[in-house]
Amino acid sequence: MATPSASYSVTLRCAIPNQPGMFARVATAIGSAGGDLGAVDIVRVQGAIKIRDVTVNARDEQHVEDIVTAVQAVPGVTVQQVSDRTFLTHLGGKIEVQSKVPLKTRDDLSMAYTPGVARICRAIANTPDDVYSLTSKRNMVAVVTDGTAVLGLGDIGPAAALPVMEGKAILFKEFAGVDAFPLCLDTKDVDEIVATVRHIAPGFGGINLEDISAPRCFAIEERLQAALDIPVFHDDQHGTAVVVLAALLNALTIVGKDLGAIRVVVNGLGAAGVAITKMLLAAGTRNIVGCDRQGALYRGAPWLTTPIWQWYAEQTNADREQGDLRTILRGADVFIGVSAPNLLTRADIAAMAGDPIVFALANPDPEVPYEEAEGAARIIATGRSDYPNQVNNVLSFPGIFRGALDCRASRITEGMKVAAARAIAEMVSPDELAEDYIIPSAFNREVAPRVAAAVAGAARAEGVAQR
Repeated sequence: MATPSASYSVTLRCAIPNQPGMFARVATAIGSAGGDLGAVDIVRVQGAIKIRDVTVNARDEQHVEDIVTAVQAVPGVTVQQVSDRTFLTHLGGKIEVQSKVPLKTRDDLSMAYTPGVARICRAIANTPDDVYSLTSKRNMVAVVTDGTAVLGLGDIGPAAALPVMEGKAILFKEFAGVDAFPLCLDTKDVDEIVATVRHIAPGFGGINLEDISAPRCFAIEERLQAALDIPVFHDDQHGTAVVVLAALLNALTIVGKDLGAIRVVVNGLGAAGVAITKMLLAAGTRNIVGCDRQGALYRGAPWLTTPIWQWYAEQTNADREQGDLRTILRGADVFIGVSAPNLLTRADIAAMAGDPIVFALANPDPEVPYEEAEGAARIIATGRSDYPNQVNNVLSFPGIFRGALDCRASRITEGMKVAAARAIAEMVSPDELAEDYIIPSAFNREVAPRVAAAVAGAARAEGVAQR
């Protein structure tokens, strides 16, 4: 069962009799319903009644209703209002545009806009590279989606995807000082998406593709990388892959195994699963078997219906192993799941090689519940913030773009991504490294600068830096 979290946090405005012990009864009702009691504030006292705002974390929407019902059942108590704190956070949107220069006098106006701006336009027309020094392009990333693969919600459309893209823009700014703007496109057509991004590219220093479903995301990224001279990065693929590699490097240090000698099973061969495999291959892993609903991918399998799966079968599973996930997982050193919840049991983990490493990253419910894998696996990572070792993309994409923008990289290479992964891994010092601490916190402010420096260095070494 999921634990209460701030994502389902509500404030109950309660009218409570002003008598000793009454609030204790309310708190008991909340606890008995499984709620996590937070802040309690007195709003006002009205004679024999106290009005209190009571903040509670719940598991899901139904759990919120159960908690409200429990509080309402306390004799004399009335719940006057329920405010969803997550909805309040999004009220009016989460981002805005702010000016960096004052605009208070005629002089300010004449320099920031007409007529003075014409001189800047002519300078850029004469020397196109000046756009990087005289506009926001050098620090601006477009966050582009069509809303077809949003979080665990699937194809919900571009408008419903906008809150996620706004959130992404916040993360860029907060962790790496990168300005980002959401662009939600009302089309699923690959040609139209590519054409649209090409047309808006002059105003941006990089393109972050987000929540675009596979296999279209592979073609869109590949075509844009070929067409543009700025970095194009599909975070669902590469951001996840970078953090997975970072976590795996440290996990292998703990169990004393080598990246080139382990057997890895990857389950779920969409955008993230394919990118993770590419990253592991680039880093030196040789024995990888990928599984999807039909079981293990192997050369000659009759259901290799897409070019990316055909590529996958050619690059992995050298022994052409066949079978379902449970069969393939036996004897494996590492399991990496980016698929669906509750696919494995404790017995499946116990059948892996000694000191098994389990990255069950399906969100919100992992491929094997943490509590079930605990004790059977030596090291466990999930995509959740309420368990140790959260694989969180925020550790990677802000620093990767910061480094790419700083050196004006024309693209982001596998070498740059591997450098980012190693920089993240190194943020956990040898004396800190432990089974429940293999990757740094998402709020460690030193991660993005370290990643940026490593990425810029790799870009220069590979000849893709233009500055």
